[in-house]
Amino acid sequence: MVQEITQIETESKLMTLDEFLDWYPEDGNGIFELHNGVIVEMQPTGTHERVTSELAAESLIEIRRLKLPYFVARQCVLRPTDSDNSGYRPDAIVLDEKALENEPLWKKRSLITKGESTRLVIEVVSTNWQDDYLMKLGEYEKFGIPEYWIVDYLGLGGRRYIGNPKQPTISVYQMVDGEYMVNQFRGSDRIQSAIFPELNLTAEQIFKVGQ
Repeated sequence: MVQEITQIETESKLMTLDEFLDWYPEDGNGIFELHNGVIVEMQPTGTHERVTSELAAESLIEIRRLKLPYFVARQCVLRPTDSDNSGYRPDAIVLDEKALENEPLWKKRSLITKGESTRLVIEVVSTNWQDDYLMKLGEYEKFGIPEYWIVDYLGLGGRRYIGNPKQPTISVYQMVDGEYMVNQFRGSDRIQSAIFPELNLTAEQIFKVGQ
């Protein structure tokens, strides 16, 4: 089992991002995103959360070891470029502390509106793999996020993305001249990351967490 996705019906019109942020439960119960005005509830399984936590922990270790001015956030909202009716909550996101000084709504709403505030986004693939490989890939590229990992630990993605036969794959997209170029890692491959150039982590180590 992996994370399940549920759309929440609103009473009337589609929501704007501001309305969504006002609506968002303050008690921390539930994880929600806004997709083109529709509230979507994310329902992660324990395995999904275990993989996400492992990746966040590895990122934090590298940040501290390299003494980078970054931190790992788990509960911020990222607004896509030129959109006022969508907001995403990445599974893990590495933010630049200095760049956050220029984020107008960070302190008030934990909202990221500028691509330069983000160094890395990690999405762990769920049954709605199209969101990560299609929708979010395109939006994160337009947003200018330097590095985007799609961690497909069960090999759920389409064959055009992870090959045939399908197999567990970590796709690392890096920004080159304004567009994403991808490297993929499987088995004993060591994950290559521009933000964490000394990372000593294999794809298999992550996949074992998801078993």
